[in-house]
Amino acid sequence: MASFSVRFLGCKVSQLDAEGVREALVRGGHREVERDGDGDVAVVNTCCVTHEAVRKSRQAATRAARSHARVYVTGCGANLEGEAFAGLPPNVVVVRRRSEAAAAFVAGDVGAIGCVGGEAPPARTRAFVKIQDGCSFSCGFCVIPLVRGGTRSRSAAAILEDVRRRVAAGQREVVLTGINLGLFRHGPYRLPRLLREVAAVPGLLRVRLSSIEVNHVDDELVGALRGTPSVGRHLHVPLQSGDDDVLRAMGRRYTVSRYLARLERLGDFNLTTDVIVGFPGEDERAFERTLDTVERAGITKVHVFPYSPRPGTATAASDTVAAEVKRERGRRLRAWSDAASRAHWETWIGKDDEVLIDRPGRGYGHDYTPWFLEGPVGAFRRVRAAGVVEEGIRAA
Repeated sequence: MASFSVRFLGCKVSQLDAEGVREALVRGGHREVERDGDGDVAVVNTCCVTHEAVRKSRQAATRAARSHARVYVTGCGANLEGEAFAGLPPNVVVVRRRSEAAAAFVAGDVGAIGCVGGEAPPARTRAFVKIQDGCSFSCGFCVIPLVRGGTRSRSAAAILEDVRRRVAAGQREVVLTGINLGLFRHGPYRLPRLLREVAAVPGLLRVRLSSIEVNHVDDELVGALRGTPSVGRHLHVPLQSGDDDVLRAMGRRYTVSRYLARLERLGDFNLTTDVIVGFPGEDERAFERTLDTVERAGITKVHVFPYSPRPGTATAASDTVAAEVKRERGRRLRAWSDAASRAHWETWIGKDDEVLIDRPGRGYGHDYTPWFLEGPVGAFRRVRAAGVVEEGIRAA
């Protein structure tokens, strides 16, 4: 049996796909080691959302090749730009397959390696459960439909069984994950009904959504979010731009006014978002409108992405905003985001929250705010906020 480590780059779905590879290897009796430790096998699940993501993915594979007998490069970067990994050492295998097929291939290939054995690793504290994959939208900048295909949903029965299995293994928080969660459909099930039924699984203490498009934040979903006490009071709703002309050029299906109106009903939720800076045609006024929009929406954290033309997309040949302008706008938006995060954390001082400790000394509260506290990993602790530090809240 082989010793192995798995790492991922990119989104929550990339993390979940990496987890799928990990579980396949564990089922095969292989032994997990620390990600940066020596092992027989390393798996690098890659991202292709930007050119920089692909570069970092190749860099991670190169580093892993120095200390592991074999490295498997999986994920979106391998699917879209497998040629970007050409010229790596001969112990690197690029797996150009979608997630489930990639996991099966790696597990089968590793099974042929006769190395050290050991016990399976312990369960993670927070479970990510995929309910849907792919996307049938056609945003001009987005490569997801190319690398993951059109939208497809798992059966509600399979999802609920997966959740029950995770809870039985000791994972008491579940994150429902997908590429476009609002497109989940299975028979009479839509996302609101699924959310309620997942939350009703005995022993599950908290459930979250990984991300949701604003057009799917309708009355039914808001009712499910508000009417289910175990749902974490956090929602990640991608904006991408706060300028209507840029949104139209991107192929997004909403206006700024629609985005703001949909989120107004969730004013007491911790709201976070994604923004692309430097999209073709974004001038200074358009960027200023984006800054204004995230403030008006009550956003507390912005994940900032510089526009990067992706092969096969509608805007692949267009990149009109200078790199230094993108960097400067990104810096300004991140500075705004840091200040907004700190302001949100400060509202917690003197208040109590239920925090899941997911690693030594750290955890996340009900609204996905980061906390620093002591306690056993995997435990939920009721704590009071005593102050704010650089990366979150310090518990009393």
